[in-house]
Amino acid sequence: MQEEQAEHHIVSPKVYALIFLALMVGTAITVAAAFVEMGPFNPIIALGIACTKATLVILYFMHIRYSSKVMKLTVLSGFFMFLVLVSMTLADYMSRAWGLW
Repeated sequence: MQEEQAEHHIVSPKVYALIFLALMVGTAITVAAAFVEMGPFNPIIALGIACTKATLVILYFMHIRYSSKVMKLTVLSGFFMFLVLVSMTLADYMSRAWGLW
């Protein structure tokens, strides 16, 4: 029986520094967006920024970018389920305030 070994990918510190910089810029954008009144789009913008930062963390710090296709599919299905739940929550939220905006 042959033992399977995953190929290990070494990520350079430069990539980690760039991802860290991107996350810090995303945090600054999140803080700036909190001070701008966008009406009902505030939670949508905030969730979009949060999903972008979460994607960077998942891809690089959790090493999913260099993982097998099965692992990528597992993470993608979890992310898809998250989006379904958020969209259902937002649909409920928006239907309760129907006609008020």
